[in-house]
Amino acid sequence: MKVHILDDWFDTLRGLPCFGLLDGHDVTVWTDHEADEVALAARLHDAECVVLFRERTRVTRSLLEQLPNLRLISQRGVWPHVDVEACTDHGVLLSSNTGADGANYAAAELTFALILSAMRQLPQQMASAKAGQWQMGVGRTLRGRTLGLYGYGRIGRVVADYARAFGMDVVWWASETGRARASWAGEQVAESRAAFFAQSDVVSLHLRLTPETRGIVTADDLAQMAPRAVLVNTSRAGLIAPGALLDGLNAGRPGMAAIDVFDIEPLTDPNDPLLSHPKLIATPHIGFVTEDEFDKQFADIFEQVNAYAEGAPVHMVNPAVYGQ
Repeated sequence: MKVHILDDWFDTLRGLPCFGLLDGHDVTVWTDHEADEVALAARLHDAECVVLFRERTRVTRSLLEQLPNLRLISQRGVWPHVDVEACTDHGVLLSSNTGADGANYAAAELTFALILSAMRQLPQQMASAKAGQWQMGVGRTLRGRTLGLYGYGRIGRVVADYARAFGMDVVWWASETGRARASWAGEQVAESRAAFFAQSDVVSLHLRLTPETRGIVTADDLAQMAPRAVLVNTSRAGLIAPGALLDGLNAGRPGMAAIDVFDIEPLTDPNDPLLSHPKLIATPHIGFVTEDEFDKQFADIFEQVNAYAEGAPVHMVNPAVYGQ
């Protein structure tokens, strides 16, 4: 198959063990991001399979209309960036493994790194030291403080283990089903949503972005947070209501945010009001960006390509299209 891989910005995949799974295919790797849809369609005109790098490129109906040879889109995780109905209408199968075993330890590690960075003022202290000004302030110890985890999933549970190793108390909030699972496992669940946001020194979001969870964290939720509390988001920016985080930081609740995800990505405007906010610590969506995590995720993605090529596709999101 003619396989095109999009958005491998650092040309990482060719050096990983999983890339050998594509032996026998005609593979093109694109190491930049093409935002212009017409130019992107020209690149992909002969593609029979497109491999997506997470959510870096949107697959729209108008793009699919320009790709007459496309038969398979292979990716991993959820697909808010893919028009599935349009895929079906154009005879394109979407394969995406959403039930892969094991937690994303890379994302959990970055989450805790952001917690430490915010509480100990690491970016500010480093900048002060490099500027020859030595210390710039006084941080706070994690031991004895409360970490609130929103979303009782695999990544959140790993973060909880890290927090307990640092002597933190852990409290949960989630859907009704998630809260029930947490209680059954002996975890501490907040008495109410308002209490969850109010009692947590750090709130960390660990939810999938779906139509039901989009904007689930509201301005009212943030207003419940203490003036010195920290909000951490390594999941998806869309979990927070539009504009609510910037407004909350301006109002002083929460007192600081540490985030890895933005509504617009890549975000390259240094004057963006959220990115440049003095109370924000930011990383450029690197929660999953480790060689180890890439190899695990793209092994799944490339195996989906091979399964399709062998006539036995797996992880079909729109199975009705297969065989059209």
